[in-house]
Amino acid sequence: MKTHKRTKSSRMHGHNMGTHGTGARKRNRGTGHRGGKGMSGSGKRADHKKTLVTKLYGHGYFGRSGITSKGTKRDKRKRITLQQIETNLIKYQKKDSKEINLEKYKILLGDKNYKVKNKLIIKAKEASKSSIDAVKKAGGEILLPVKKERKIEKVAKVKKTE
Repeated sequence: MKTHKRTKSSRMHGHNMGTHGTGARKRNRGTGHRGGKGMSGSGKRADHKKTLVTKLYGHGYFGRSGITSKGTKRDKRKRITLQQIETNLIKYQKKDSKEINLEKYKILLGDKNYKVKNKLIIKAKEASKSSIDAVKKAGGEILLPVKKERKIEKVAKVKKTE
């Protein structure tokens, strides 16, 4: 029984083996055939990298979305409708508690004709008035964090006379 196996590169020496199993000789030199390292070559004509990029970052990576002027920033707050909450109650509700924890979300009503079926107790960052009313009609409530009011104290500047 053989105990020591030769390295692959040493086995690739010899007659007609200038490629080391990579096909063409050119292909194994540098990163030319691959299109670069990392995210290089993932631009406009990145057909060979599109599958990798969409797998890593999703379909929103390519192209533009939304129109904003230079000074404004896009509103990236998370929002969720009451209909989405009710259809995915198992996902959002913890086993022991009746409370649904959505502290990073703003709760919206969504469809105006939608009526809440379950008695929901939701903990959220923000909520629209219509969503609060819809949940109260069903016998539930939306718990929002208490906003602290800023006290502006006017400091009188005293001029020192010498």
